[in-house]
Amino acid sequence: MLRYIARKAAGWFLMIVVATNITYFLANSFLKPASNYTALRPPRTPAQINHSLALYNLNPDKPILDRWWRWFSDILLHFDWGRSPTGGSVNGQVVYRVFTSGQLVLGATILSIVIGVGLGVFTASRQYKPSDRAFQGLSVLSFNVPSAVASLAVVLVAIALNQSLGDTLLPVAGAQDPDVSGFWAVFGSRVNHAILPTISLTFISYAGYHLLQRSLLLDNINSDYVRTARAKGLTRQQAIRRHGLRTSIIPVATQVAFAMPALFTGAVITETVFAWHGMGEYFVKTISTNDVHGAVAVAAFGALMTAIGAILADLAVVALDPRIRVS
Repeated sequence: MLRYIARKAAGWFLMIVVATNITYFLANSFLKPASNYTALRPPRTPAQINHSLALYNLNPDKPILDRWWRWFSDILLHFDWGRSPTGGSVNGQVVYRVFTSGQLVLGATILSIVIGVGLGVFTASRQYKPSDRAFQGLSVLSFNVPSAVASLAVVLVAIALNQSLGDTLLPVAGAQDPDVSGFWAVFGSRVNHAILPTISLTFISYAGYHLLQRSLLLDNINSDYVRTARAKGLTRQQAIRRHGLRTSIIPVATQVAFAMPALFTGAVITETVFAWHGMGEYFVKTISTNDVHGAVAVAAFGALMTAIGAILADLAVVALDPRIRVS
């Protein structure tokens, strides 16, 4: 198993390196860091702009291969992903924003899986009954509600609740209170601030797992091995959970693994509505500010998360399917 994981990791690492370097050349072709200086007053001359950009290895007059080698060498020797056109550290931004987004993504993903898979099993075992149709309707509604609408609806409900109580029970903006200090105080503040955006992300994410799990389970619920399990004395619910679910949950586990990268960089609307400065916001910011090094770092992070998701998906399949484990 360890050899298998090491072989997969080596292959993905090579692909990440190649993809990241290609992204570097593409970003330098399309993004123009000098635009951050053209609107300054008093105006700067092209020579002054290029001199400022040269401090951050972004001078367009310098050959692209020279800039690439310096950037690549800094990563290899110091794991330094460079500077933004205005001098900000890319490493500092990414570390802070990954931690910020991780709080939302992990919590929302766990809740989405638990709720989605649970509803999938519940509704599949009660096919076409009123409860099945009701939860299907709710999931279809959730699936089609834009993230901006869901986030704003959660904010409006929270504001109404806070006003009725006369106190801020559920904060609607920011990752934590600005005046808290101490580990437990900061931890409690962050958990409290994460409630609303987690609810919003969970609402728009669980439906995909629910509908997929229901569909897959219905394909296996009347299979021979489930009927055999029932003939040996298991109840219908026990046979579904112990045997039908084990096979049908494999594609869901794969989908979860590959959904993680998209959640980290794709929760732009939710982070904007709730004023969380995470990777989604940073991804948009790097494009709007023509931040070459930041855009490449985000792309590399997305590739890394995809690789981790692929390896986790393979491990999930091995754990769930004994045929794969034996082979």
